[in-house]
Amino acid sequence: MPLPSSGKTPWPPVQFAEPFADMDVWRAWYSGDTSHLAQVYGGPNQLAMNPRGRDFFELNRPSQFRGGIVGGLARMFWGEPVTPGQPAAKLHVPIAADIAELSANLLWADVPSVTVDTDSVAGPSDLVGTQDQIKRYLDDFGHSTLREGAEMAAALSGVYVRVVWDTSLRPRPWMDVLSPDAVVPEWRWGMLAAATVWRELDPLHDGSEVWRLLERHEPGSIEYGLYRGDAETLGMMMALTDHPDAADLAGRVDENGVMETGVDRLLISYMPNVGPNRAWDHIPEAKPFGRSDFAGVEPLMGALDEAWTSWMRDLRLGKARIMVPQTMLETDGPGTGGTIDLDREVFVQMNMLDEGTGNAITANQFAIRVDEHERTVAALRHQILSAAGYSAQSLGDEGNVAVTATEVAARERQSLTTRGLKILYQRPALVDVLTTMLQVDVAHCQAAGVDPNVELTASWSPAVQPDPESTARTLSLLETAKAISTWMKVKTLRPEWDDDEVAEEVARIRADAVSANPIPAGDPFNTGGGQAVEDPAAGSDAGVPEDAAVVEEPVDPNEEQGQTVAA
Repeated sequence: MPLPSSGKTPWPPVQFAEPFADMDVWRAWYSGDTSHLAQVYGGPNQLAMNPRGRDFFELNRPSQFRGGIVGGLARMFWGEPVTPGQPAAKLHVPIAADIAELSANLLWADVPSVTVDTDSVAGPSDLVGTQDQIKRYLDDFGHSTLREGAEMAAALSGVYVRVVWDTSLRPRPWMDVLSPDAVVPEWRWGMLAAATVWRELDPLHDGSEVWRLLERHEPGSIEYGLYRGDAETLGMMMALTDHPDAADLAGRVDENGVMETGVDRLLISYMPNVGPNRAWDHIPEAKPFGRSDFAGVEPLMGALDEAWTSWMRDLRLGKARIMVPQTMLETDGPGTGGTIDLDREVFVQMNMLDEGTGNAITANQFAIRVDEHERTVAALRHQILSAAGYSAQSLGDEGNVAVTATEVAARERQSLTTRGLKILYQRPALVDVLTTMLQVDVAHCQAAGVDPNVELTASWSPAVQPDPESTARTLSLLETAKAISTWMKVKTLRPEWDDDEVAEEVARIRADAVSANPIPAGDPFNTGGGQAVEDPAAGSDAGVPEDAAVVEEPVDPNEEQGQTVAA
C-alpha cells in the first residue's frame, strides 16, 4: 500500500485516535508537566474543548465525559478547576517517571549477552567477526539508546527502533528510538509488516498550515512524501524540495519518491513493553502495541498528588499568625489602611476600657496532620507500585539495610517477576534489530568478516547478583568433593562470559598453578627431583605419602634392644 493520496485524509488515522490519546495522557504523567496534566484532564485548553477530541470521547467513551467538561476526566484531581482568587497550588509527585526509570534500570542496567548460533555460520572466521561486530553495536552508545527506549516503552506501551546509517558520522549503523504515536503501523498476524513514520515540520508562510513528512517503510524500500494540510488532515502532496527540511531527501529517491534500502527486510522494529493490552483489546490495529505500566494506575497517581498537595496545604495554613485589634494599627491618613510594625521594640500604652473583649493580640496556628498524610502517601505509593508490577523495596521504600542476595530477591520478587516478563518481549525485538544492523552494515558500511544471515540468541544476567563469599564457599565445597571442573568453576563465577573467555581464564589459572609449583628439571614424572627412590620392600619410607598413617608393630617382650634371649 503506497502513501496516502492528496486530499482530506484524516491524520493520524481515525483507528489510532484512541490509542494516541491515551499515550498523550501517559506522556503527561511521565514528563510531570503539570500544565499538560491539567490540559488532558480538563484544565485550560483541555482536550474536551477540541471539537474533534470531544466528539471522539463522547462517541467512544461516554462515561469519561458524561456531564460535560466537569464529567469523568474533570473529576480527576488535575481536572478540577482552580478556585477563583486562589493561587494554583497543585503539586505533582513524579512517581510515574520513577516507575519508568525503574523498569529501564531492571532491564538494561547491564548489557545482555548476544551470541551467534554456531550452526548458522559458514566458518570460524565468520563466527568471530560477527560476534565482535555485535559487541560494537552494543557499545555505550547502543546500550544507552536501548535503555532510553525501554524507559519510554514502560511509559507509552512500547517504542519503535529504527536502524539508520551515515558513514560520515559513524563507521557502522546505529539505532534510533521513535515514540509509538510517531508511527502508523500495519500488522499482519500480529507482526509488523509495514510502518509509516511521520513528523510535523515548521510552517513556512501561514501559521495555520501544517507540513508533515511521511516515511513509509516496507521490506527493501522506503517511500517519502511531503504534505501541506491543517491540524486534522494531510492535505496536498508537495514536492520534497518545497520544504527546506525535506529538500535533502530529493537526491536520494527516484521519480516516485522511493529509496531502495538494499536489505530485504524492514529497517524498523517494534519493541512492546508488556502484553496484553486490556484497554485496546477492541481495536485490532492497536492490540500489538502492548501495555503501559501506567495503564489503570492514573487515578491512584492523581490521588497521590492530591494527598501531597493537601499535606503541603496544611503546612501553608499551619504557619503561625497573629491577629491584632484595629485600634493597634497605625494609619497614614483616611483611606490609606492600617499597618503594624512587628519588629518594633517600644509601643505606646493604650487606654482601653476592657482588654478581654477581643482587643488583645491573639495568636493563631492550625495543627499540621503529619502522621495522617504520611500514612496516606505511603499507602498510595505502595498501591501504585504494586499495581504497576513492582515491589516497594525497588524504590527504597523499605530502607536500604544491607542484606544477602537471597533476602533481596525475596523482597523484590514482584519486580523481578515483572522484569522476567518484560524480557520475553524485549528479546525478540533486540534480536530482530541486531539482525537488521548486520545486514545494513554489510550492504552499506562494507563490514568485513561478518555473516549477515546468522541466527542470534540473547540472554540477560540475573538482576540480583549472588554474594561473592557465598559463591566462593560453594565452589570450594564442590572442589573438595571432586564434583566440579575448573572450566565449570569459572563459568559459575562469570556466567556472562562466553565459552572462549572461559577457556582463556582456565588456561591462565593452569599456567599460574604451574608457575607456582614448577616441576624440577630432569624429573618429567615428578618423582622427587631425579633422586634415587629406595625400594619400599627394603624397609624404607620412600614412596609413602606424607599424610599416610604409620602403624607400629607390636614389640616382643623377650626381645630387647635388638638382642634375642635364649630359652
